[in-house]
Amino acid sequence: MISLLALLAGFLLDLLIGDPHFLYHPVRLVGALISFLEKVIRKIFPKTEKGELAGGTLMAVLVMAVTTAVPALLLYFAGLWCVQARFVVEMILCYWLLATKSLKDESMKVYDKLAAGDLEGSRYAVSMIVGRDTAVLDEKGVTKAAVETVAENTSDGIIAPMLFMAIGGAVFGWFYKSINTMDSMVGYKNDKYLYFGRFAAKLDDVVNFIPARLSGILMVLASGFIGLDRANAWKIFKRDRKNHASPNSAQTEAVMAGALRVQLAGDAWYFGKLYKKPTIGDDLRPVEYEDIKRANHLLYATALLSLLVFSLVKFLVLWA
Repeated sequence: MISLLALLAGFLLDLLIGDPHFLYHPVRLVGALISFLEKVIRKIFPKTEKGELAGGTLMAVLVMAVTTAVPALLLYFAGLWCVQARFVVEMILCYWLLATKSLKDESMKVYDKLAAGDLEGSRYAVSMIVGRDTAVLDEKGVTKAAVETVAENTSDGIIAPMLFMAIGGAVFGWFYKSINTMDSMVGYKNDKYLYFGRFAAKLDDVVNFIPARLSGILMVLASGFIGLDRANAWKIFKRDRKNHASPNSAQTEAVMAGALRVQLAGDAWYFGKLYKKPTIGDDLRPVEYEDIKRANHLLYATALLSLLVFSLVKFLVLWA
């Protein structure tokens, strides 16, 4: 019950104040650990396919072990002091795992630049939240990139960690976050990470398989509560949720495209190279920068619905 209350309190903290920019965010510490281990391990293992696969696997295991052990130890020692201390520590750990407000705030920076007619500023703002090349994007391309990242991170940054926390508290949540952070840093199919990052990328596919699909279904339900096109969201979800190289990324993007009645995805530039990608959704109307606001409304509605569903299920299990 303490873990459930901590999740609820942590979610509220995230909605109220977002990421603590004045602090060295713990997720950045995980990123620093990944970078450190990568440098050390690359010096030890041979620069062959098997060597990089083995090295990347070792790095992933070490990162998961450390990132899971630290919150477990913090909660253990806090619990030795008193139950209230354990609750406060777990609440903060849960709060650090969620990114609802920060995702909204960062995407709205893109909206504000577009609304002001500042295309260059909007390109820079969206470059802070997407991995693609943004220098060549027009207003439509910038808008699509912002909407797509809101859709994808609704699962990765909010629903998935929330689900893991509902199952096993902050410790499970940080286990998930270690994998997701590794994938965002080394899970690329380029020359540098094709083999070294393969284990982390595949593991991220596995742990996100159920959360991504659950997020898509919850997003469909939430879309109807805020006046978006729930029927079309369900239609596009069923039809286009596999239109991506990743087995998980298009799940929520498909719902977003259907709910907004726009077409997302398509070809994009990464590291100076054009990647041919299928589109998601139907071009029923032009994409406009107001869609960033609508995407954030759906983000919040999905997050709140998910918290309600997960909390109710957890409560019923605890009292069964």
